[in-house]
Parts: sequence; structure tokens; C-alpha cells
Amino acid sequence: MFDLEGAKSLARYKTWADNLTLSAVAALPAAEAARERPTLFKSIIGTLNHSYVVDLIWQAHLEGREHGFTARNLLPYSELEPLIEAQREANEWLVGWVAAQSELSLREAVAFRLVSGEAGSMTRAEILLHIVNHATYHRGWVSDLFFQIPAKPPTTDWNVFLREARA
Repeated sequence: MFDLEGAKSLARYKTWADNLTLSAVAALPAAEAARERPTLFKSIIGTLNHSYVVDLIWQAHLEGREHGFTARNLLPYSELEPLIEAQREANEWLVGWVAAQSELSLREAVAFRLVSGEAGSMTRAEILLHIVNHATYHRGWVSDLFFQIPAKPPTTDWNVFLREARA
């Protein structure tokens, strides 16, 4: 699918993009992150919690352990600051996990059970790509919620990350 350096870049990209988004959310006027809006996860903080919970679910799959979640729409953090810290820790774990992989280990299949109970299997590289894509998808939701405030969301495009990373 992609090589080890590509995997490392994806993990760094997710961390960079999440950090930009979390910093932008923290800079919003008071109460905007928790304000209820017409979206599935009800608010910016609800959407960010969903993304975080899904990160933890896939982290458990990569570690070969049960994740313990029965839903993906949980709100482990109602306040932004602890959620920011938890997401940063999850991203640090992901960057460290990727650094410990090899070309061979990225191609190995991992069996898991989804929150629905359905069994699945993906390679470690496929799981990494899913984690990164899922976070990107929901950062897009957060961007839409910024426009509802109205406020300007950060630009978290892959090409912007690459330009900055190479500068």
C-alpha cells in the first residue's frame, strides 16, 4: 500500500492537522465549541470526541486488545482542554507506533471486532490509512461548524502539510 516513510508522514500529518484544528477551536469565542448545532455529534466538541474515541478503538485493534467501547458517539470529555490533551496523547502514541513498525509489519493483517460486533481484518497500513482518513473527514465537519459561527477554520490540507514539513 505504502512504505514505512509514507506511513510516518501520514501519522505526522494527522498530528499536525489535529493540532491546528484543536488550537483553532480553543481560540474560538467562549462556549462555541460546546454550542449545540445541527450536526450528528451535536457540537464541535462532540465531533472531536467522536474522532478521539475512534482513534482509541483502532489503537486497541493495533495493540491486539479489546477496546471496550459499545458506541462511537460518546463524550468522554465535555471540556475542551482535557480533550485536547487526550487527543495529543493519542496522536503521540500513533507517531510512536508507526516509528516502531517495519515494511513487513505494516503489511501484516490484524483481526478485530467493530463496535457493532462484526468481525473484520485489515493490514496495519490499511488501519493507519483509515485512522488518518477518518480524522480528516471529521475535521471537515468541524470546519463546517466553524462557518456556522461564523469563523474561519484552519487549512489542514495534505499539500499544506507537505509544504510546511519540507520548508
